[in-house]
Amino acid sequence: MPPRLPSEAFCLNRSSWTAQFLLDTTTKRFFGIRSLTPPKHTNHNAGPGLPLLKSTPQAALERRLKANTMPLRTGLLAIKKGMTGLYDPETGKRTPCTVLQLDRCQVVSHKTMDKHGYFAVQVGAGFKKPQRLTKALLGHFSVNEIAPKRYVHEFRVKDQSGLLEIGSTLSANWFQVGQFVDARSNTKGKGFAGVMKRHGFHGQDRSHGVSLTHRSMGSAGPSQGGGSRVYPGKKMAGNMGNVQNTLQNLKVLEVDPVNGIIVVNGSVSGPKGCLVQLQDALKKPWPTIESTPQPETVNQ
Repeated sequence: MPPRLPSEAFCLNRSSWTAQFLLDTTTKRFFGIRSLTPPKHTNHNAGPGLPLLKSTPQAALERRLKANTMPLRTGLLAIKKGMTGLYDPETGKRTPCTVLQLDRCQVVSHKTMDKHGYFAVQVGAGFKKPQRLTKALLGHFSVNEIAPKRYVHEFRVKDQSGLLEIGSTLSANWFQVGQFVDARSNTKGKGFAGVMKRHGFHGQDRSHGVSLTHRSMGSAGPSQGGGSRVYPGKKMAGNMGNVQNTLQNLKVLEVDPVNGIIVVNGSVSGPKGCLVQLQDALKKPWPTIESTPQPETVNQ
C-alpha cells in the first residue's frame, strides 16, 4: 500500500485556472460513447435529407420506372385446366399448348403512390364462403362491395393510367391473339428428394469400397477456407418443387371470351387446377393503347 501524503500537497489554487483547462458546460448531443461527432452516412443509418440508397425498395422501383420495365396494364388470375395441341390446317404441324380458364376475375382494390408508395391493382378470382374468411378480409371485400374471392393477388403497374375501376370484371379478351404474356405459378411438388434427383449429382461409385452410400452426396466440404463451416446454399437433399416459377414470352394462340378460356403456346408450371398469374410480357414490346382492350370494352 503506498504511503499517505498530506492533503495540502494536492490543494490547487482555483483562481489560477484558465478557460482552456475547463470543460465546456454547454449542452451537446453525444452520438456515442467513443465519438463526439455525428456518424457518417452509411447503408444502415439512412434518414431524411440523406441521398437515396441503391439497395432500398424505393430505389429499385425508381430504376424500373426509368428503364421502362414496369407493366402498363394489370394482369389476370387463371386456373390451369391442362395441355392439348393445336394443328395447323395448311402444314399439319402440331403445336403443344396450355388451356387456362378465368373464374370470376374482378378488380378488388388499388395501391397508389401517395398512400402505398407504388401503383398496383389488386385482382381477385374464384369464390369463397364468407364463413371461411377472417373478419379483416370480410371487411376488405365489403367496403368495396365485392363478393369474397378465393384468390387475391396484386399486379404492379407503371402509373395511375393502369388503375382500373374497382369492381370491373376482366374477361379473356383482356389479351389478344398473337401477343406475348408471362405466366407465373408454383411448380409441382416432388416431396423430399435426394441430391441425384434434386440437383443432378453423379453419385458415388458402385464398387471399390463404397457401401450403402451410392446415391449420397458425400462430404459437405467444410474446412475449405470457410472457417470449418458449410456455406449457406449448399446443394443437399431436401424438399423438391413447389416453388414459384415464371415462364416468359408465351404466345397467346386462342381466346374464348364466352367460356373465359385463354390458350397459350407451350407449357405452364404447376399441376392441373393450380393458380396462374398472367400479365403482359416484360421482354416484348408493349401493346399499343389503341389496340389493347380497355375495361369499357371488356365488360361489354
